[in-house]
Amino acid sequence: MASLDIQNILSKATTLTTEQIKSVLANPAANSPLSIGDQLGQKEFSTADELVSDLCKEMGLDFIKDIPVNDISIDLIRDLPINYVKQYSVLPFKDEGDCVVTLTSNPVNLRVLDDLRVIFGKRIKPLVSTAPKIQDAINRVYEKNTANLAGLDDIEEEDYDLDDPIIDLLEAGEDDAPVIKLVNSLLFRAVKEKASDIHIEPFEKDMTVRFRIDGILFDIFKPPKKLQNAITSRLKVMANMNIAEKRLPQDGRIPLKVGGKDIDIRMSTVPASFGERIVMRLQDRSNVILELEQLGFSDEVIQKLTDLLERTYGIVLVTGPTGSGKSTTLYASLAKLNAPDINILTVEDPVEQRIHGIGQVQVNAKIGLTFAAGLKSFLRQDPDVIMVGEIRDLETAELAINASLTGHLVLSTIHANDSAGAFPRLIDLGAEPFLIATSILGVLAQRLLRVLCPHCKTKYEPTPFELNTLGISAADAKNGNICKAMGCAHCNQKGYIGRTIIAELLVIDDEIRSLVMQRKDGNTIRKAAIAKGMKTFRDHGITKVLSGITTIEELLSNTQLDI
Repeated sequence: MASLDIQNILSKATTLTTEQIKSVLANPAANSPLSIGDQLGQKEFSTADELVSDLCKEMGLDFIKDIPVNDISIDLIRDLPINYVKQYSVLPFKDEGDCVVTLTSNPVNLRVLDDLRVIFGKRIKPLVSTAPKIQDAINRVYEKNTANLAGLDDIEEEDYDLDDPIIDLLEAGEDDAPVIKLVNSLLFRAVKEKASDIHIEPFEKDMTVRFRIDGILFDIFKPPKKLQNAITSRLKVMANMNIAEKRLPQDGRIPLKVGGKDIDIRMSTVPASFGERIVMRLQDRSNVILELEQLGFSDEVIQKLTDLLERTYGIVLVTGPTGSGKSTTLYASLAKLNAPDINILTVEDPVEQRIHGIGQVQVNAKIGLTFAAGLKSFLRQDPDVIMVGEIRDLETAELAINASLTGHLVLSTIHANDSAGAFPRLIDLGAEPFLIATSILGVLAQRLLRVLCPHCKTKYEPTPFELNTLGISAADAKNGNICKAMGCAHCNQKGYIGRTIIAELLVIDDEIRSLVMQRKDGNTIRKAAIAKGMKTFRDHGITKVLSGITTIEELLSNTQLDI
């Protein structure tokens, strides 16, 4: 790594000024005639953490990679304004009696350390970390302090009002109960951080709140155990659930408006060992429906899928694990088909996006409005295109097949590991193989991979083992742009921002149709499709790795069955 690269990374990872960085790197180490910059330039670093850690070793300073935020006492920050600690990227970490250990990303800024020495009346011992991690720790510690100042540690369940659910979080008033404020803050933060799910998990002596962001779960907050019943009750009231029923699972829905965005939350509770476990799925209904070309499909898949959507009858299935973007793909397909001369009807659970010009029906199992019931009634509504949210039972499968055979184009989803697995899945449900083979036009299987943060991704040379595992030649790797995740302030140290699709599209022909009617297993059908030129998940993913869109680790972890 060149010295210039070291300067650039240090300027991003710390709050050192350019002059300070040059000064630090120019100072020779104690036992070497080389400057620190020259010594570091002779080493290879995979992350900014490693570089800052090595620099601290050369300077005789302590470095901490992961900051244990829950161990930081809020008593240390009561007299420090948040604007001050954020401006100088410092945070008191631990009181050791004769000194206060203080996190800093600029240990050579002696003026700030002197200020803290006067405030605490003790010696200040610097503990170095990267600026983004200190900023995140500051936010979380001061958030905990705000919760305490609101009185969350001193309230009991009967102290607050659990009346009407909140519709607009920004309209929450000063007089609202502390737990209401806490729940509002939690939901607001989830929307701000683009979380897809919120998990509230009770344990014996504490409870944990986790967010799923870009498919990965992260610990966010640990509310006091005595707030468990209050938080659960508040959320159940907002979701129109029975707060008295704690023995049975319940499902509900919370419609919210957050910062002008319409957020739909599907909430599920189940009774666990130490209380009710809550999971909430967040859906931003104000999102614009994307076009197929914007989702990350290859040009070949888009062309073949467009050809299938132009057919007047038959079934097009989308398959993949939960949270793989199946609904997004279906909405993009419907948007492409939507026209004044086409009658499109959908039955969904729930209706996630409203599309003008399309008749959308919400499933309501309580009154008998299931996918099958909705599909059955659609056939009397003169449709051209029907979208069924999911084929999950034999009745729905048979109705979808019959609708396709009577001149309708049917779009739907089904749970299977890959495109070929959709056929055995339908047979397992009880559908006749000859009807499946006759009605299905194609199966699109998809998964999501995290996209590298454009601000901090770094090109590197993969090992021969990685190249052999993926089947990439050394020449292709050299000509490509293979990168790895690093972590910066833009991606909250995750190294990734957003996700992209990898897909495989199996188009039915006479050979595949014959294998389906013979009840062949998914692996046999898949091999036949690959022999005819179908690009697999891994094939599509390799192109994205070579383009620097995602990493080898992401591809390997999501396509391990495709080797």
